[in-house]
Amino acid sequence: MDDDRYGSDVLSGDWRSRGVQKVRQVPLERDMVLEDPTTGWAGAVVRLEAGNVELEDWKGRTRSFPFSGQFLLEGELVTLGRPQAPVGRRSPAGGAGAGPADGAGPGRRGSAPAVRHASDGGRLRTASGSFAVESQRARVALPSRIMVEGKHDAELVEKVWGADLRVEGVVVEELSGVDNLADVLDDFRPSRDRRVGVLVDHLVPGSKESRFADAVMRGKWGAHVLVVGHPFVDVWQSVKPARVGLQAWPTIPRSIEWKKGICQALGWPAAEQADIARAWQRILGQVRTFADLEPQLLGRVEELIDFVTEPTD
Repeated sequence: MDDDRYGSDVLSGDWRSRGVQKVRQVPLERDMVLEDPTTGWAGAVVRLEAGNVELEDWKGRTRSFPFSGQFLLEGELVTLGRPQAPVGRRSPAGGAGAGPADGAGPGRRGSAPAVRHASDGGRLRTASGSFAVESQRARVALPSRIMVEGKHDAELVEKVWGADLRVEGVVVEELSGVDNLADVLDDFRPSRDRRVGVLVDHLVPGSKESRFADAVMRGKWGAHVLVVGHPFVDVWQSVKPARVGLQAWPTIPRSIEWKKGICQALGWPAAEQADIARAWQRILGQVRTFADLEPQLLGRVEELIDFVTEPTD
């Protein structure tokens, strides 16, 4: 009789792993933000040495954990695989505003390095997620421009989109405040062949920034200017808070200068402008790719790039 009334052997096969959730393995990366599920310690990866991974929290404190352990990555329990690139102390982030420079390739100056992904057949992707154009010198700058409010905006755009902008020949210039936009446009004199895309902080209904933007778009240069913005008080907020070990950015009273208030809330020095500059470099250093930025900024920058690079023929 072929029928087995008791079914197959329940102990056959890999019965021990049935019902056990498989933990995904991810390659270790510098600046990857991990949390130790046992202690709750969260921080960015700054070193891999002697079988231990060192995490630096938002206060600059470091702690080491066994590389072979399990960690939380954006809420998912993972194990760590061998890094695809050397992991060591972060070099200071920096660089001038984005713009084409002599020389070739992704990752120059303040740009995040391009990375190869096996899922893309080993092709390089830039920090913005685009496929990198390898062995190509930067183009001569286009007459069109992207303008941003200040240095921090320019450095963030450079970090994520710098490689793409050099390929396209797009220069990013600082306005030193949206209040100067009208005067800058009068000097620049936009035209069909000299477009200007403007990225504005805190572009929400009723804000000072929205009034400036509306006036420009209705003005004499409006046909050749595109003003877009994000809702954040400052571009710092466009970096996902998890990148600096926070669940959300602190709320700062209107009576306190916002950046100074952020530093104070995080326990960082804020007495001098140099302290604010160091705080920004600390935040910027946590940005690796577009995935570390909020969508409200990503879409606006891509929109500006499309606007200033659109063929005029």
